[in-house]
Amino acid sequence: MTRRILSTILAVTTLAVALFGVPLAVGVRRLYDNEAVVRLEREAAEAGIAVPASFTRSGDPVELPEPGGAITLALYGVDGARVAGRGPARADEAVAGALRGDVSAGHPPGALVVAVPLTSDEQVFAVIRATVPRRVVDARIHRAWLTMAALALAALAAAGALAWRQARRLGQPVRALAETATRLGHGDFSVRAGPSGVTEVDAAAEALNVTAGRLGELLARERAFSADASHQLRTPLTRLRLQLENALSTPGADHGEAIEAALGDIDHLEVTVEDLLALARDVAPHRERLDLPALLADAEQRWHGPLAAAGRPLRVTVEPDLPPVDASTAALRQVLDVLLGNATEHGAGAVTVHARPAVDALAIDITDEGPGPSVTGEDLFRRRSGTATGRGIGLALARSLTDAEGGRLILSRPGPAPCFSLLLPTADRPGDAAMPPGDDGAPPAPPPTGSPVARGR
Repeated sequence: MTRRILSTILAVTTLAVALFGVPLAVGVRRLYDNEAVVRLEREAAEAGIAVPASFTRSGDPVELPEPGGAITLALYGVDGARVAGRGPARADEAVAGALRGDVSAGHPPGALVVAVPLTSDEQVFAVIRATVPRRVVDARIHRAWLTMAALALAALAAAGALAWRQARRLGQPVRALAETATRLGHGDFSVRAGPSGVTEVDAAAEALNVTAGRLGELLARERAFSADASHQLRTPLTRLRLQLENALSTPGADHGEAIEAALGDIDHLEVTVEDLLALARDVAPHRERLDLPALLADAEQRWHGPLAAAGRPLRVTVEPDLPPVDASTAALRQVLDVLLGNATEHGAGAVTVHARPAVDALAIDITDEGPGPSVTGEDLFRRRSGTATGRGIGLALARSLTDAEGGRLILSRPGPAPCFSLLLPTADRPGDAAMPPGDDGAPPAPPPTGSPVARGR
C-alpha cells in the first residue's frame, strides 16, 4: 500500500509539472526572444539619433555608438551598402525590409537581427541594423530553464516526502487493522484497534471493535450457558434418576406414579433449558408485569418435594399491597431456583421465602436455619469456573440475572440462619433497587404471623 500511494502521488505530481512546465518553458523562450528584439530595436533607434540625414550628401563619416554587451550596430545607405559599423557588406533580408519603411526582424544563422529605418521628410535615408548572437539569448533561456527544472525537482522531492509521510500515516493504521482482524480471526476477542486519526480507518476500526466485542460477548455467554445449564440441570437430573432407581428397586412400587413424577421433572427440565437459552440469547431482557404469587407458587411446588424428603419444611409468605414490578419471569424463576437449591443443598432446617415491600423496591428474602456460607462479601457471588462440583456458579448466575433486571442480590444476613435478599425496583421507579432497612447486616423483618396469604408446608 505504501508503494502504491507513493508511486501514485509522484506520478500525479510529475504529470502536473509536465503539463505546467512544458508550456511555461516555451513561453519563457518566446518572452526572452521578444525582450531581445525590443532591446535591439531600442538600441538601433537610439543609435539613429546620432545619424544626420545629410550624411549621404556631405559624405561626412558617421560614428555609431557602442551599445555594450554582445550587441553590434551597422549603418546602411539606401543603396544597401554598409556605411559604418559591423555587419554584412550588403543589405540582408532584414535591412531590405527596413528600406521599405518598416522595422524588420530576422533570424539569420546564429544571430538575432533587428533593422530600423531612419527617415527624413517621410523618406528613408538610412537603416540601422542591430545584431546580437543567438547564443547570448539562448544562455538566458537555458538559465531560466535550469531554474524551472530545479523548482520542478524540488516540487517532486516535496511531493515524494509528503507521499512517503502520507503513505506511512495511512499504511501503518491499515496494517494494524489487518493484524487486529487476523488476531480476531484466530479467536482473540479481547483485541481492539486503536485510533489512528484517519476518519475512514477509525470508522473501520470502530466497526471491528464492535464486532470483536459482540463475538467475545457471544462466546462468553455461550460458555456461561454451558456452565449455567450444567449447574441448573444437575440437581433435577439427580432427583429424576433417584426417583426412577427407587421405583425400580422397590418391590410393588407404583411405576405409574413414578413415571408421572418423572414426567413432571422432565417438564421442569424443559422449562429450565428454555429459560437459560432465552436468557443467553437475549441481550436486552424481555420484561413484563411480574405475577409474583404465581411465580412463588410455582417455586413452592417444585421445591416442596425435595425439602419434604429431607424432613425440612418450606414456608412461603407474601405480604399484602406489594408494589408492582416489571421483570423477566424466566430470569427470576432461575434466580429463585438457585437460591432455593442453595438452601436445600447447603442449608439446614426450615426454608422461608418472604416477599415484602422495601424502599422503592420489592424484596424477596430466602432464609434457612443453617450456619451460613463460609465465604461472604463479593467473593460469594464471584464465578469460580473449572471446579468439578460446579460450586461458585449458581450464585454468580443469580447475581448476573438480577443485575440484568436492574435489581440487586445480596447476603443480607451471613449466619447463622443466613438470609439472601432479592431486591427488584418498582415499576414506577426503574433502576437499581434501594437497600432494605436491614441491609446493614441485621436480619430482615420476620413475616407477620397470621397473615392471610402466608402458606407453610
